[in-house]
Amino acid sequence: MTLQEFVLRIVVALLLGAAVGLERQWRQKSAGLRTNTLVSLGAAAFTLISFTLTKETEGSLRGDVTRIIGQIVTGIGFLGAGVIMKDGLNVQGLNTAATIWCSAAVGALSGVGLYGEAAFVAGLVVLVHLAFRPLGLLLNRMPTLKDDNGQLIYIFRIRCKEQVENYLRVMIISALKKDPHLRLRSLKSSDNGSAGYSHIEAEVLAFGRHDTEMEQLAGMLTMEYGVTEVSWLVSNKNEE
Repeated sequence: MTLQEFVLRIVVALLLGAAVGLERQWRQKSAGLRTNTLVSLGAAAFTLISFTLTKETEGSLRGDVTRIIGQIVTGIGFLGAGVIMKDGLNVQGLNTAATIWCSAAVGALSGVGLYGEAAFVAGLVVLVHLAFRPLGLLLNRMPTLKDDNGQLIYIFRIRCKEQVENYLRVMIISALKKDPHLRLRSLKSSDNGSAGYSHIEAEVLAFGRHDTEMEQLAGMLTMEYGVTEVSWLVSNKNEE
């Protein structure tokens, strides 16, 4: 391989990796322009090392051309795992990790000289982020069709001062109305033998798992004045 061919493949990998990274940088993601560019550049460099060290002798190849490429896939997996973070019930960074993986593929394609294929893959990566993001958000807002086995009952229990009881009841109803996947089954209050305090219990019918929404509602209620205790659980009863 000539030096000119080597430089060409490296530059193509750099430019295509930068194209993917620009969109990520615009979205203010943790792995942006520099990360995706370096991943693509490094993948191309390792691929070219494999080509350089593997020589053809008497009609047969000495060494395995794909061995280093396979190690690139493994190494990028560890790098991608570093950007995935778990925040409570939420998992963040999966799209970023997948993008880094795709950038490595773009670099490897450039390294073997498949410029058109590399450009096509890079374009698809950018297209997925630009076009599929609003589509995914739209689908998340649509109510899902579940059978009876997909319904769960969440039970909220709140202990608060008497003077804020009605306000909290209205707050719970308003919050549940915003999500078409959630439906209030019952809402009742009692003093439970505690003078000056009320105990509110709400049963919420959910279509599918909505632990994240329940935790967010619990956090919002906990911050309200007069609330001393908030808890929720998933009930096994499903009568509807």
